[in-house]
Amino acid sequence: MSNSFILKSITLSYLSFSIPVAAQIVPDNTLPNDSRVTTQGNTNIINGGTKAGNNLFHSFEQFSLSTGRTGYFDNTSDIQNIITRVTGKSISNIDGLLKANGTANLFLLNPNGIVFGSNARLDIGGSFLGSTANSLKFADGKEFNATAPQTTSLLTVNVPIGLGLDKNPGEIRVQGSANNLAIPSLFTPVSGAGASSKGLRVLPGKTLALIGGNIALEGGNLTAPGGRVEMGSVSDGTVSIKPTTSGWVFGYQDLQSFQNIIMSKQALVDTSGFGNSAIQLVGEQISFTEGSVALIQNQGAQAGSGINIQASNLLQLSGTSSDGTIPSGVEVETLGGNAGDIVVSTKYLSFENGGAINSKTFTEANASNILLNASESIEVKGFSFINPTTASIASAGLARLKPY
Repeated sequence: MSNSFILKSITLSYLSFSIPVAAQIVPDNTLPNDSRVTTQGNTNIINGGTKAGNNLFHSFEQFSLSTGRTGYFDNTSDIQNIITRVTGKSISNIDGLLKANGTANLFLLNPNGIVFGSNARLDIGGSFLGSTANSLKFADGKEFNATAPQTTSLLTVNVPIGLGLDKNPGEIRVQGSANNLAIPSLFTPVSGAGASSKGLRVLPGKTLALIGGNIALEGGNLTAPGGRVEMGSVSDGTVSIKPTTSGWVFGYQDLQSFQNIIMSKQALVDTSGFGNSAIQLVGEQISFTEGSVALIQNQGAQAGSGINIQASNLLQLSGTSSDGTIPSGVEVETLGGNAGDIVVSTKYLSFENGGAINSKTFTEANASNILLNASESIEVKGFSFINPTTASIASAGLARLKPY
């Protein structure tokens, strides 16, 4: 079978987004106990909302934060899930700090779209889910719907088990100023793994998830030390949510159509640290460019779960960082216990101009296996135009390239 094929250009056509001049957090008065917003200096304090068991529901006409402002959910300590929906027609532009008390997980649903600016940050004790789904589904069959706000009886004490997405859901963007990683040589670990204070970050062992339509990380950083990062780009259907002690695991078994994930400008997805680190990316076309990286550096004895990438059409790893030192693609390193395997499933797999998948071990533990399942073809070509010593490659202690 020929390894040659025509690559489709991966592009996302965005609406014109801008960070608002002033914070816009406006309750919509659709709940039995409405959300209330008061302002103290640069902080918007969010009280009220409707409580059902350990769930706290909030509903807003608009939800945005301008640069330097804080959106503070002042929840009680018994709340496990803060579930927030946007029922109006505006995109959420978040360029400030989202904060909550205790160990509460924070859900933000806006079907219109979500933009996290370069100053967006999280200060929460639990996991975070940002989604352009129109509804959150619960174990008792009820839904908390952003496009068809429900009545009192539909609020529930049950745990969330799924996200319902209408056809062509809104887009999610994460902007930033690139990662601070450094790779001194092929024989030394990545420097700065798990340490980024930039972008969206959750506490160790928690989950950071973005589920919606097209997703773009434009220099943005997603960090969950010893935890899980999930990006799922779908066209419509239901994404399942399985709660765990440290966050959530997402499933796409019943979905037939997906959209695109693009990582550019040295973007970073990083779960390096101590714990069961995992990364999962699911979409139609997934692209790593300009030194963008999905990274796990296992720094402890506990085994990790590795990196799973499912691209129904194309996975493209292209180019390097501007200085030529960081390949675009996937990096898994073992400094302690096993870090878990790298598993890729796609039709077309392309390594270009220095793009790479690397698995390395710096201990007695085995390097991660690399399993590349490409049903049509695998193409490896070229080297970095900036640094000719960086070639397109898949390398590991054990690597299996399996076109089928």
